[in-house]
Amino acid sequence: MPFDKPFVTGVNYWPRRKAMYWWNDFDASEVHDEFDLIADAGMSVVRIFLLWDHWQPSPDLVEPQRLRDLEVLCDAAAERELGLDVTFFTGHMSGPNWAPGWLLDSTAPAPSPSVRQVLSDDRIVDSSYRNMFEDEVAIDAARLLVSNVVGAFHDHPGVWMWNLGNEPDLFAHPVDTRSGALWVRDLTMRIRDIDPDGKVTTGLHVESLINDVGLRVDKVFADADVAVMHGYPMYADWSQGALDPDFVPFLTALTSALSGKPCIAEEWGGCTNPDGEESVVWEWTSYGSDRTQFMAGEEAFAEYVGQVLPRLVEVGSPGAMLWCFADYAEDLWDRPPCDDGGAKHERHFGLVRPDGTPKPHVETMRRFAANSPTVTPPTKTVELDITPDEYYEAPADHARRLYRTFLDR
Repeated sequence: MPFDKPFVTGVNYWPRRKAMYWWNDFDASEVHDEFDLIADAGMSVVRIFLLWDHWQPSPDLVEPQRLRDLEVLCDAAAERELGLDVTFFTGHMSGPNWAPGWLLDSTAPAPSPSVRQVLSDDRIVDSSYRNMFEDEVAIDAARLLVSNVVGAFHDHPGVWMWNLGNEPDLFAHPVDTRSGALWVRDLTMRIRDIDPDGKVTTGLHVESLINDVGLRVDKVFADADVAVMHGYPMYADWSQGALDPDFVPFLTALTSALSGKPCIAEEWGGCTNPDGEESVVWEWTSYGSDRTQFMAGEEAFAEYVGQVLPRLVEVGSPGAMLWCFADYAEDLWDRPPCDDGGAKHERHFGLVRPDGTPKPHVETMRRFAANSPTVTPPTKTVELDITPDEYYEAPADHARRLYRTFLDR
């Protein structure tokens, strides 16, 4: 990633009135309106998700209407000088795992220990599903989806990057590191055969830094153009607090140190208190277990965003993409993932409120982008004093140790 290029700012996108049910109820006018808001906030990249269940109704078919809808999206992005981070094989999303019907198998062992709830055809199902990394039908289906989408849009100016998944270990674990790396390499090479100039990455999150889930960052990003990392200090007991401004920059610096690639903070952010008051902690029963969630006051969260962004520049990151575009409309609050017994905090992760009005951190992002930040050589780094193999012998311990050193520098 060359230095002196623009530092990218962007957002992860689901429409506020549709959330994950969007593709089966696609509305071009909605996309145009919401992309206008994103562009007005000074952002240049929008990450979208090809929900696998909606995109591939059978393993040997990519739904033609989805390709037509994606063309509308690409055109809308290009018209606003936005680029799309196109994320394939979206199975895990915001709590539940959304599995194509052809992948379901009630006799299959749980493909990931993180499975909380399974949806298929937009309904909760009492079923497991086969492992996408190991099942030959799923592997061939993934190859078909990549070939169809990249083949259709590789030269479209609205496409910015191809992404091989959203925190895929939450959907399934490869049986081992070699299997995970081979899966990524196979699909990366298929993309490059069609689009040799396109950027490719895989949307990993902090779990790949603190556990060996078969998707080690040094292996997954070996053939990537850029590394990416997702992380939230309020979910880590080793951060300095719920709004620790050093945590996300550290994750990107650590990922760069392990992978040898520049690392984008592709997903970060936090929920805000919908009452418009100061920060609070919610408590409820989520997927049958007790859950707590820090809900930031809007002004406190805007301050946090303003602290993180320059720190990302300091560690040499090429960009920052917030989760997510919108708080979801109340019509969605009785459906997964926003229902009371699920991930109801997901209702309030947005740049804009359910009525579409901007939260204060929109202005924070706009001011930051208006200063035209550039990618610079890092002035603060993670000094890796062990090999990646040694790191993954005890990744959680090493991550904590390296964070303490990072804070002391």
